[in-house]
Amino acid sequence: MTRVWEWNRPVTVREVLEDLQKERSIAYTTVMTVLDNLHQKGWVRREAEGRAYRYEAVSTRAAYAAALMNEAWSASDNPAAALVAFFGMMSPEQRHALRDAVRMVQVDDPAEGAEQQAPRPGEAAPAQEGEPQAAPEGAGEPGPAEGDEPGASATGNGR
Repeated sequence: MTRVWEWNRPVTVREVLEDLQKERSIAYTTVMTVLDNLHQKGWVRREAEGRAYRYEAVSTRAAYAAALMNEAWSASDNPAAALVAFFGMMSPEQRHALRDAVRMVQVDDPAEGAEQQAPRPGEAAPAQEGEPQAAPEGAGEPGPAEGDEPGASATGNGR
């Protein structure tokens, strides 16, 4: 999946193969099997192009990572404690990105939203409703842990 996400467009088995072969030797049939398995699992869609297929990711890497986090959090018997433990594992940069992301989320409760409107010292004021919001600096798409990606076991590391 990593390679499909990196291309960010429909790709052929040959393109993925050539990309992977820059790092290691791998068989065409291995790449073809992994992409077919990802298609059967619903991770990629494919469209025939001549005698080959072009494969395209069904969702973004960010959406995949978010689904993994949601699944893990939902499985906890104490979601609040799980979040506290997770936040404790974050680097200062990740906590900053989290604060930026929370500010970007529209708050349903007006009283709660009013509390979040005042910026902290040194922070920019949040955008008002209807104003476009830029992506926060350093808030790139989080990727799943290596080996957690679909197809990881077939290719060795999901690439």
